[in-house]
Amino acid sequence: MKPDKLETKSLDNATINLEALYQIAPSCFTEVKDAETGKLRHVINFDTLRQLLGDDAVEDADEMYQFTWPGKQDARREAARPINKTLRPVVEDSVDWDNTQNLYIEGDNLDVLKLLQKSYLGKVKMIYIDPPYNTGNDFVYNDNFTVSKDDYDLFSGDVDELGNRYRRNTDTNGRFHSDWCSMIYPRLMVARSLLTDDGVIFISIDDNEQRNLKNICDEIFGEGNFVAQVIWEQGRKSMAAQVAVNHEYCYIYCKNKIVNVSFDKTHPNNNWQVKKRGLDLIYKTYETLKMQYGNNCEKIENGLKKFFDELPDDNPAKAHSHYRRVDQYKGIYFQGDISQGTGQGGRFDIIHPITQKPCKVPAGGWRFSENKLPELLANHRIVFGKDESTIPCLKRYLKETEYEVFSSVFYKDGRGASKRIEKLLGGKYFDYPKDENIIKTFVSLVTSYTSSNDIVLDFFSGSATTAHAVMQLNAEDEGNRKFILVQLPEETPEDSEARKAGYKYIPEIAKERIRRAGKKIKSDSPLTTQNLDTGFRVFRLADSNFIEDKKAPKEYTQDELDAFLDNVKSDRTDLDLLFGAMLNWGVQLSLPMTTEIIDNKKIYFVNNGDLAACFADNITENILKAITAKQPLRILFRDRCFTHDDAKINVFETLKQLLNWSEEEAMKNIRVI
Repeated sequence: MKPDKLETKSLDNATINLEALYQIAPSCFTEVKDAETGKLRHVINFDTLRQLLGDDAVEDADEMYQFTWPGKQDARREAARPINKTLRPVVEDSVDWDNTQNLYIEGDNLDVLKLLQKSYLGKVKMIYIDPPYNTGNDFVYNDNFTVSKDDYDLFSGDVDELGNRYRRNTDTNGRFHSDWCSMIYPRLMVARSLLTDDGVIFISIDDNEQRNLKNICDEIFGEGNFVAQVIWEQGRKSMAAQVAVNHEYCYIYCKNKIVNVSFDKTHPNNNWQVKKRGLDLIYKTYETLKMQYGNNCEKIENGLKKFFDELPDDNPAKAHSHYRRVDQYKGIYFQGDISQGTGQGGRFDIIHPITQKPCKVPAGGWRFSENKLPELLANHRIVFGKDESTIPCLKRYLKETEYEVFSSVFYKDGRGASKRIEKLLGGKYFDYPKDENIIKTFVSLVTSYTSSNDIVLDFFSGSATTAHAVMQLNAEDEGNRKFILVQLPEETPEDSEARKAGYKYIPEIAKERIRRAGKKIKSDSPLTTQNLDTGFRVFRLADSNFIEDKKAPKEYTQDELDAFLDNVKSDRTDLDLLFGAMLNWGVQLSLPMTTEIIDNKKIYFVNNGDLAACFADNITENILKAITAKQPLRILFRDRCFTHDDAKINVFETLKQLLNWSEEEAMKNIRVI
């Protein structure tokens, strides 16, 4: 036996859907022999599926609820279509290449999402995107379905010098809304497959397409997985004749809401909660009063009352002015209701500590059980009145109620983000960048600082705000979240400040923003950010690493066949081949990598054994021993490593023996390209 060739195409999303359906209803599947590979594959028997669905199956109906537009079927097919492309590493643009776990990818995001599927299927905890708003001036990715790419490019002129397809979707275009829907639909379909079961997507949008986006998301993610439509009031001035529109939206959907709500309710970073605003000022005032009055709680309370009364109404601390009582145990509190709101509370005696008589029972009964009473009394959590005729209260300490559920409406001046990024980069290169503090809040709602696996993806990354937000949040809570950013290499306008500063493409500015933001975050908190990952590996979308074989073998001359003995394009490096193989084999691109030189030949080890690869000529026994010493999960060679099939078979058999693999394991784990 000899190893198989590694599949180089991206996943077929139709296959992903079939496999998911197979897990639910295996009885409606059968097997057929694949005409190309000769192997058996699952196919669906629609007659059986209809029988399983009974009266709930429909193929056609005069009237049924649906959302559609011209081009929707083509958009759905585009999402499922596999591609034969790759991501090429760009080490010279990267930061801390050897150690970072963050990724920045340049290219059409639909192609990139498809390429990421094998490695990141079900691995992304959160997606945030800020897609084109379709105002008439925004770029819309040009996924053309009706004519060939070459023909369309020829008459449209919508190709830049890197071969990227995009254009402005002007409001004079007869397919204005349809084109936008056809653009976003396949990208969201593929993106959903990347989310973990408890993953969440946040999508910023304005009025132009918000209703269409809601309908598309209801279809792709399921209406039952809708979380909220968040409204961000930005405070920008508007010159509108009728109503000044100073807000935009963010739609939030879970991949599986049932799984997502099972978060640990005691963990604020995992419970859709945010820290209340204004608390720092309250705590600062309290500490000042303590230094002034010591343990005199009455004087501290009077000071707090005066502090709250003098606050302007728009100060966020004013919302917590009911926290004006203090004790020597846990500090600031307010006297909360002790009654059970349902009216079904317990009815038992609570003895007043002075009169030694039972206190008046509230109408709804006590909100805790009789067994809980000794603990509350021991911890001084009950506030008694002057005598038993007054219903007691429960202490609600500010320290214990610092978090609240995130509001669906919030205000944050949108101009602050523009000023901060302008200061960071030294020029006004983006008109309306997203606010990194808002994105940071979104990330904190659904990711955990305790997890080392939480990945945040942004595939319309623009000014790289998401990367900035993730790094800043990690710095604040010592988390280990990772980011993957994808951005089309759009050209900056000819007369823009960015072009004058030497930035020809948007990713050039974005990468510089990440570099500078990372340095600033570390310099601002040098003691707590020593292990903070502010690096990123850069990749660029490209055509396949391999020469495409378009003709049947009998159509080639002998000279042409000899040329195909090495099917790798001449400009591709070992790193190109390695990362291309990692994509195709489902190995994450962020994993650490080391190299060893054995017999003057380089061996690559990904994550100390997840993958071992050697692309040198004439594989020696020492190389095989060095590879097997790592006990790798996968092993990769290049076809030209072997002068003939016998050498390939010998290496295969040797590895199988050294690693104690069965024939099946060896066929699965050893590949050539």
